[in-house]
This record gives sequence, C-alpha cells and structure tokens, in this order.
Amino acid sequence: MNEILKEARLIQDEIIEIRRRIHREPELGFEETKTSELIKKYLEKLDIETKVIAKTGIVGTLKGNGEKTIAIRADIDALPIQEENDVPYSSLVPGKMHACGHDVHTAITLGAAKLLSQKKDKLMGNVKFIFQPAEETTGGAKPMLEAGAFENPKVDAIIGLHVDPDLQVGQIGYTYGKAYASSDMFDINVIGRSSHGAEPHKSVDPIVISANIINMIQTVVSRESNPLEPLVITIGSIEGGYARNIVAGKVHMSGIIRMLNEENRDMIVAKVENIAKKTAELMGGKAEFTRIEGYPCLINDSRMINILRLSALGIVGEENIKNVLPTLGVEDFAYYLKKVPGCFYKLGCGNKELGIDKPIHNNMFDVDENCIAYGIAVHVSTVLNFLKGGISKGNRQKRILKDLLNYSDTL
Repeated sequence: MNEILKEARLIQDEIIEIRRRIHREPELGFEETKTSELIKKYLEKLDIETKVIAKTGIVGTLKGNGEKTIAIRADIDALPIQEENDVPYSSLVPGKMHACGHDVHTAITLGAAKLLSQKKDKLMGNVKFIFQPAEETTGGAKPMLEAGAFENPKVDAIIGLHVDPDLQVGQIGYTYGKAYASSDMFDINVIGRSSHGAEPHKSVDPIVISANIINMIQTVVSRESNPLEPLVITIGSIEGGYARNIVAGKVHMSGIIRMLNEENRDMIVAKVENIAKKTAELMGGKAEFTRIEGYPCLINDSRMINILRLSALGIVGEENIKNVLPTLGVEDFAYYLKKVPGCFYKLGCGNKELGIDKPIHNNMFDVDENCIAYGIAVHVSTVLNFLKGGISKGNRQKRILKDLLNYSDTL
C-alpha cells in the first residue's frame, strides 16, 4: 500500500468523527460559526497559523522550506434540506443538511493538514488551507479572494475536490479543460391587462404571452447555439393568475442559463432578453428582464491535472483514475482558477453494495466514509509533487507521465 495512504488510514477514524460532528450540526452560507470555530481550533492544535476572513471563512498557512505556495480549498456550508437518513450522525438541525458532501471536503482537508504538518520540515514550499463559506448560495470564493486568501504568501496553484456518488470508493475522476458550466439566472415579469374570463378580447393575457416566450426561448438552444457546445436554458418557476375565470394581469418567471462557452455568455443572455421583450411587445404586452450573473466556467489547468493523475496513480491505481465528462453544474472554485493554475477533481464516495448511491442535493445523500482516506492521500501526494516541481525523476511511472504531458500539450 502507498505510504501516504497508510498514513491517511491511521488518522481516518479521527477524521471520520470530525466529519460526523460537522454533519450533525449543518450551517448555511455565511452562518457557519460552529464549523468555522471547529476548523480554527483543529488547525491551531497543529501549529498552523490561522486567520478568519469573509465572515466565517478560515485560511490556515503551513510554512515550509521554499518559495512556492499551493492551496487546498474546502467548502463548509450546508443546504436547506430536511435529512431523511436513519444514521447515528444524521442532522440535528431541522431543515438543514450536508447534502452535498461539504462536511466530507472539510474533514479531508483537515486530515491533509494534519499529515502535511507532520512533514513540515521536509516541505519544499508552503501550503494554504482555504475553508470557504457559502458555495451553495451567493458564492464565498470571491469574498475570500477579496479578503486576501491568496496573499501573504502569494498562492501559485490550488487544488480542490468534490465527492461523487457516481464514482465508487477508491476511484478518482478528472476532466481536462472546461469541467463545470457558467450560470446566469434571470427573472422575467410579463405585464398584460386583466379582464373577465368571458371577455378575453378586452385583455392582454400574460399567461398566453409567457407560454410563447417559454417556447421561443428554447429556440436559442436549438437554433441559435452551436449544437457541439452544451447549453441548457431552464424556466424553473412560473407564477400568475388569481382565479379560473379571470385573465391575469401579470406573470413572473424565473430561470437559469448554463453553458460551457464562457465567451458567448453575454450574447446568449441578450438573445433570451430580446425574445422575452419582443414576444411580449408583438402580443400587446410588456416584459421586464433582470439578469443575475452567476459563476464562470471552471477550467482546469492541464499540467495540474497531470500532477494530480500521477499523484493518484500510486494510491488508487491507473484503472481507478477515470476521465469524466464535464457537467453543467456550477462551482465557485472557478473564481480561484481565474487567478492561478489548479485542478478540481472528483472523489468516488459511492458504494452500490451498501446502497450508498443517492445523488448530491438529495435528502438521503450519504457517503461511504472509506473515501476519506483516499481524499486525504491524493491531496497530500498532489501537494508534495507540486512543491517538488512536478514529479520526481526517479518515479517508476515515467512512461505514463510522458504520455500525459504529450497529451496535454495537444490540447
């Protein structure tokens, strides 16, 4: 067994208990005071310098013997979901649950901090541990950056992970280049003129207008966008009307645009806005459009992915390192990757035999906690290899490294 994985398994029970403690007391974005305090105290016991920023965010700095600095990021917030799992560590807070695995991300990063702190004298650089609030809501990455998370010392690269129940424990997923979509939320108010249902000719029906807007918006996907570039436009809510015999006066719709072509975001949003306004105008009504800009595309750095893959090789084996397709989900880790090279990878947490296969954001989501040791080991190995300048010359996987570098150079 890989030596770093052995070390991770020696502390696994301790880190699992931390994960369970966080899971029992979930906190929503920018409310993570208990979680933040737990993280701070644990890092301080490891003699890691800590700082509270962006309300409930924590940055820990482990200083080694070198100029380079790599960061590990974990998100710490929960979701407004009522947990339905019958487990000893089930959420004790009504209506709140770690249904996206952020408790696992946090615990793994604390475990990595413990192992790396034990190697402090041999570290060829510095490590920052970034514990970020509010990934699930307004996004905590930007406030963390604005508060100086990447400064003193300056961060040169960053890694992060997300648990994935579609991958089994012991598997690692990676994606070169674009891995997560950008998002733009929008609201449309369709304004018509109300009347009695028996006299529709005296009205301007915003429900009929809205139906046409919804249909027309989908032509942006089918006729205005390159079919080889993923794009999804969803109208997630629509509200309007008072009674069955009254033509409504106003309809409100909300939706979201997800895409992997960052360069076309403004154009696609403008097309949706234009369709809404022109359709309403042609039918005698009016449409008001509001855009709420979401996260950018998450774009992995190819060479950081190479270091990750080779680091994972000795821990899980080549057959368990999976090339996974991009997702149209969003992730505010993307903001960090706009500042420095890095990679965001997936950690298998599923176990079909144990029935651990529920998707994230499900009220019965759970993980096989054996994934924690793998996450710690891959984090630690990737950090050490990055600080050494890549991969050591004596590594027995030279051929695979050459193949990886040749592949990424063609991207």
